[in-house]
Amino acid sequence: MGFPIHEKLVVGVTSSALFDLAHESEIFQREGVEAFRKYQRENRKITPLPGSAFPFVKRLLGLNEKFPDHRPVEVIVLSRNDPKAGLRIMDAMPEYGLDITRSFFLSGDDPFKYLKSVGGSLYLSANKDEVKRAAIGGHPAGWVLPSPAISADHDLDTQLRIAFDFDGVLVDDEAETQYKDGGLDLFQRHEIEHKARPLKDGPLMPLLKKISKIQEIERSHSQLVNDPQKAVRVSIVTARNAPAHERMMHTLEHHGLEIDELFLTGGIDKKNILDELKPQIFFDDQLGHLEPASATTPSVHIPFGIRNQD
Repeated sequence: MGFPIHEKLVVGVTSSALFDLAHESEIFQREGVEAFRKYQRENRKITPLPGSAFPFVKRLLGLNEKFPDHRPVEVIVLSRNDPKAGLRIMDAMPEYGLDITRSFFLSGDDPFKYLKSVGGSLYLSANKDEVKRAAIGGHPAGWVLPSPAISADHDLDTQLRIAFDFDGVLVDDEAETQYKDGGLDLFQRHEIEHKARPLKDGPLMPLLKKISKIQEIERSHSQLVNDPQKAVRVSIVTARNAPAHERMMHTLEHHGLEIDELFLTGGIDKKNILDELKPQIFFDDQLGHLEPASATTPSVHIPFGIRNQD
């Protein structure tokens, strides 16, 4: 019997999203693939610094320690590195206490093609063009923006905090299409008229459903029910406000999903909220929200829907 990976929350992450390989990328762009491979081999003993996706991945893997009977998470490195260059990446895992044992090194081929084969709910890459190709192919892919303030995440708490935008991320772009066509008035009217009809799934709804399964595990442990330091906290930070909130809540209820915090910003700068919320990752389909936020919050662009049509 094979490893039951499809029962788990599986995240595929590239080495350049997990670690800061900006210098190595410059070598690749300036001198080519052979120089890049040579650098990786010669610097195998030098552990790369954490990248923008590191805090999220570190705390996500921590859920396996909190729920050892279930071990609900699997993170797989999906990399364009060749196998020899990939040895440096694999060496870094125990240095940072990352329980990542499965890696695919594809010698320049697009790694996202293997996400479905492992039942992945999320693909994170620091390569913007690669993420676009993945999204076109129907993969739940996100571009991890550079984040100069990111470190190894030395906070004493181990809680995983995840923040999602709603439209174009958790659900499709039906409502955003109305906004683009007719502005706020048409958007609000459309959402009121259809408040009882759930919105269709967006690219990251399967991820939220997997996270919800982990929250159910926590709720089944009675000693953890009233713990203020829950293992996972899920927030939605959306530009929606009343009365458009009802359709959103009905959609979540339709799927049996609960969230911990809801921010109906109505256009308030999301960065101000995220700076206080301090999630380890924030997903949005609009770069206008993400670029300011990425200075202090690990931020991921989901290139989906009408907001991202060229």
